[in-house]
Amino acid sequence: MILNLEHRQPEQPSLHAPLVFIHGLFGSMGNLGVLARAFEHSHEIIQVDVRNHGRSPRSSALSYDEMAQDILDSLDHLKIEQFSVVGHSMGGKIAMTLAKLAAQRLHKLVVLDMAPYAYQENHHDTIFKALFAVQNAQLATRKQATELMQTYIKENMVIQFLLKSWSQGQWLFNVDALYAHYADILSWQPQPAWLQPALFVRGGNSHYVSQDIQIAAVQQQFPQAQIETIQNAGHWLHAEQPVEVVKVMKDYINQI
Repeated sequence: MILNLEHRQPEQPSLHAPLVFIHGLFGSMGNLGVLARAFEHSHEIIQVDVRNHGRSPRSSALSYDEMAQDILDSLDHLKIEQFSVVGHSMGGKIAMTLAKLAAQRLHKLVVLDMAPYAYQENHHDTIFKALFAVQNAQLATRKQATELMQTYIKENMVIQFLLKSWSQGQWLFNVDALYAHYADILSWQPQPAWLQPALFVRGGNSHYVSQDIQIAAVQQQFPQAQIETIQNAGHWLHAEQPVEVVKVMKDYINQI
């Protein structure tokens, strides 16, 4: 599948591999824009909408192998062979899957607040209820959508994030497919170890890479990985502490 994407060349020829940015669940290509802009002068930049999100094609299929293959298909379409990848949350699992599917093509791997681990907790039940309520109500205005979502979701920041993917009375992501495959999104199948250096960046206030079993999963499947912690940040660490996140990313990515 060829994804909807934004492709930018640096001002000067770069010695670095192109950087691919992959957003998380319910997101779109703009979500990691603050990080992409920090590298656009030194790297070729590709920001994507993953399948069933943004302006990319929709599909009833939604496995990590399929989503990672979409990235490879899109890079092939751009005639890009070697690449580096930055993925947040669900996008982090897509990025990790690329280490299995394209180990020889992948240069640098950055995973933001996600482990190669099958999570058990359902954190999105009320979000799905709100999304379906808006979808079924066929609302015309953002104000109406906001008011309806407030009956389900109490965090205004979450509502505003979701509404970034609401356009002309429709969700840009495929709510039905995401709900049907939510267990697959939480899941993870262990894969062969990737033996190159990798960077895992976690939020100090987040639970996604906090348990011993989660850290052990990183170390087992990415034995050369360094794990960096961003203090005073949760799961959305790149939005809460962008300067600190960019710094640790540059220390790793800019190594030739």
